[in-house]
Amino acid sequence: MHLLSNTVRDYAWGSRTAIAELLGREPSGRPEAELWIGAHPDAPSQPLDDPDGSSLAELIDADPVGTLGPKSIEAFGPRLPFLLKVLAADSPLSLQVHPKLEAAKAGFADEEAAGVARTAPHRNYKDDNHKPEMVFALTPFDALTGFRAPGESAALFERLTALLAGSEAAEVTEQVAELLRTPDEAEALSAAFARLINGGPDVRACVDAAAAAIAAAGPAARDDAALATVADLAAAYPSDPGVLLSLMLNRVSLAPGEALYLPAGNVHAYLRGLGIEVMAASDNVLRGGLTPKHVDIPELLRTVVFEAPGVPRLAAQESALGQELYRPPFEEFQLQRIEVPGTPGAGAAPEPVPVAQTGAAVVLVVRGSLTLDTPKGDLVLSRGDSAFIPDAESPALAHAGSDGVLAFAVTTGLGPASGLA
Repeated sequence: MHLLSNTVRDYAWGSRTAIAELLGREPSGRPEAELWIGAHPDAPSQPLDDPDGSSLAELIDADPVGTLGPKSIEAFGPRLPFLLKVLAADSPLSLQVHPKLEAAKAGFADEEAAGVARTAPHRNYKDDNHKPEMVFALTPFDALTGFRAPGESAALFERLTALLAGSEAAEVTEQVAELLRTPDEAEALSAAFARLINGGPDVRACVDAAAAAIAAAGPAARDDAALATVADLAAAYPSDPGVLLSLMLNRVSLAPGEALYLPAGNVHAYLRGLGIEVMAASDNVLRGGLTPKHVDIPELLRTVVFEAPGVPRLAAQESALGQELYRPPFEEFQLQRIEVPGTPGAGAAPEPVPVAQTGAAVVLVVRGSLTLDTPKGDLVLSRGDSAFIPDAESPALAHAGSDGVLAFAVTTGLGPASGLA
């Protein structure tokens, strides 16, 4: 096992305090958006016990079978297939979508062949992997995710048209509502989405007019979460077509302990909150708005899945000893929530919790402490600590300290995990 040091990404939308408060350390004074725990080449974790100063990616490269296990290598190749993040959004992230695996491989190969620098701001594909993901809310967590049913979106644009009555902006919202009334769901969504994302002066003007109309309407409009979101996003991103696109997406509020997953092609944007995010090990993002960064509209339209299947919430599965497993429909990862109350005084020590493990695993402690116990040794983790458990060291047991523990473990989703029912 290896105690890890991890990189914090200081994207502008990040909170200045949330990650530091969660992990029990002083804030850096900069926005702290994401803590990365894994072996992604952009910011690999650092094993603190490696005398050569190797990164986790280099440690895995030196012994893929021992660290990852043969099943993981067969399925995903000799690389850690998942990435664990702590995400802290103090303002909205960009409206975005992630590609399917085949598209990521082809897009990456094309940009490599064209000589596009991987750091170029207009580059779409940073690697050759897809990026399905999930998020587990640690605080109230707001997001836009996936398309609403077209009829629901049409009703919202019709309400906005009423607020804009008599203005040129109303022509845009009326046209989008009409497109959304097209009987075929995919055709309705794709036509309305393309009308807005392709923008133009009339769409940009409509964004600002809509925000002003919602403000003028007062509480009657602000009490509608979808319209309130339009006003809030327009304040941060004036004239951005992504503001109006938000009316086509499900507006979701997760309570602490709730989770959702995001497959390829799902248009989404996290708005605010602190959560545990798990994904396939990729940084491929195609943006559709709410950002000053590059937006490749043709590639975006090829990537979006124009379906409205509902909100992809993810319920926990109970495992041995009552611990929770979150298993999205992706083989790259699953998330285990380990929570054990404290035993002050002379109370009997609680039973150890088996760590879900199929291949490699990473563990992060966010409250209390625990001891990881494997056939090859023990490792004590306190609040804010994280560790990498190689496949060769499974099975691992988590013994909670006297102060109890709340921790999260990630492993692959390749069948039953060791030690769990």
